[in-house]
Amino acid sequence: MMMTKKKWTVLTLLVAGLFGGLQSSMACTNVLVTRGASADGSTFITYAADSHDLYGELYYWPGQEFPEGTMLNIKEWDTGKNLGQIPQIDRTHTVIGNMNEHQVTIAETTFGGRPELRDSTGIMDYGSLIYVALQRSKTAREAIKVMTQLVEDHGYYSSGESFSIADPNEVWIMEMIGKGPNNKGAVWVAVKVPDGYVSAHANQARITTFDLNDKENVLYSNDVVSFARESGFFDGKNKDFSFADTYAPLDFGAIRFCEARVWSAFRLMNPEMDKYVSFIEGESDERMPLFIKPDKKVSVRDVQNIMRDYYEGTPLSMTQDPGAGPYGKPYRFRPLTWEVDGVEYFNERAIATQQTAFSFVAQMRNWMPDPIGGILWFGVDDANMTVYLPMYMGMNDIPENFAQGNGHMLEFSWNSAFWVFNWVANQAYYRYSYMIEDIRKVQTELEDRYEAYTPAIDQAALTLYEEDPEMAKVFLTDYVHNQSRIAVERWKKLGEFLMVKYLDGNLHEEEDGIFLRNEHGNPKPAQFPGYDEGYYKRIVDETGDKLKMIEIPKK
Repeated sequence: MMMTKKKWTVLTLLVAGLFGGLQSSMACTNVLVTRGASADGSTFITYAADSHDLYGELYYWPGQEFPEGTMLNIKEWDTGKNLGQIPQIDRTHTVIGNMNEHQVTIAETTFGGRPELRDSTGIMDYGSLIYVALQRSKTAREAIKVMTQLVEDHGYYSSGESFSIADPNEVWIMEMIGKGPNNKGAVWVAVKVPDGYVSAHANQARITTFDLNDKENVLYSNDVVSFARESGFFDGKNKDFSFADTYAPLDFGAIRFCEARVWSAFRLMNPEMDKYVSFIEGESDERMPLFIKPDKKVSVRDVQNIMRDYYEGTPLSMTQDPGAGPYGKPYRFRPLTWEVDGVEYFNERAIATQQTAFSFVAQMRNWMPDPIGGILWFGVDDANMTVYLPMYMGMNDIPENFAQGNGHMLEFSWNSAFWVFNWVANQAYYRYSYMIEDIRKVQTELEDRYEAYTPAIDQAALTLYEEDPEMAKVFLTDYVHNQSRIAVERWKKLGEFLMVKYLDGNLHEEEDGIFLRNEHGNPKPAQFPGYDEGYYKRIVDETGDKLKMIEIPKK
């Protein structure tokens, strides 16, 4: 069935008022890779925390023991609002970022869904669910059990949410939404991604129909279908029940801003997914599958680069239209939609985006001890222009430049990785096509180094671990701290280099990072590369003869 663009526009306007603010405030992307789909037998989960107001830092909760009767304060992750208290357990696991000491990782994307199903009386928001579950779970299945039990016992505060939940052996997608005011709990479904497959989600519910009888690979709340019937959301046969269509119906915005990111991630792992471009453009309602087989095994570097995607080489490319400016910038500052003469228009929303606080690629390896097997490849700010550093789960504390509490969203600090990376990126946004080449050189230099070092670091840590596990942790801590310090210093130097090279719109010549001088030791004359021919033509088309050089008659 085809749907006209006019109908899609109407749907967009209807839904934008309900969900638009939510999607733009916390719009994230997850890519999931199973062991059989990865190049080395790892499982992978990615995450981009794309909030305009979130400070990029690496969270840390050391495992602790608590006396009986201890209560845990729950604060909303997005705002810091106090939501209530729940009983603390007697012993928690260490958590670094979104991975714990047992290599369990949890990430999320918010899909919103039916607004009437949010319960403002609930205690557990989606962020607290993630970080409390990580402190209480040894496997992905256990994390699902912990999260669903928490909302059943204490209520679910947030809107609709998709969670990626994985350990070194299994990868799951769980989707959850509340049941309305003063109706404790949530309806949810969790589907295991089959081995050898990959999946993704990006702020739109993606689990449609599911096998109600497959107890091994599909888990769900007892009332996931019955609640929909009672609420008037669904009246078909159980086998035809679709979670996504019932609790978060698609609209054009959900497709173009959210499903499009899934499509782009999928096409980078299997080019056959290009056939869904008509769906992404709103011309077809043939939905993409929940998971696909990649055309080749996926490496950690492949997944890192997926997080840097901005639709290059596709019909959704952001580098060619007027919004790209004279230097092909693949970014559009917010708002995401705007209106001219009563007609609504939009910008593309790619995986890589300027407002990212932090992103990561979680790598979980079942053939190694957990402190060595779990690596959170972590970067702050825009994923396209960050460096993914290896944060081993065995480290005893967090590098100072990335540590929680070091810096603030409203206070610039040269000691903060978040601010140093933002400083470089914000220079590049205004002369992107030139500066990205310089940034890529340093980015590749550092990430090539980490890739080359990892086998040796793994082996050295394993050797130490066999003799003394605590010494192995000290070794990994020193390695991570050293590399983090080097990376931040290298990025500062990169920023200084960009400032000099492109000062005042000029271009100073350099070779291998050394600026060229004339025979007298002074700078070689600056170059003035100007804009490309296409941009000059746009200026002429818009201004006509206003800027045209004319000849003044001689007297």
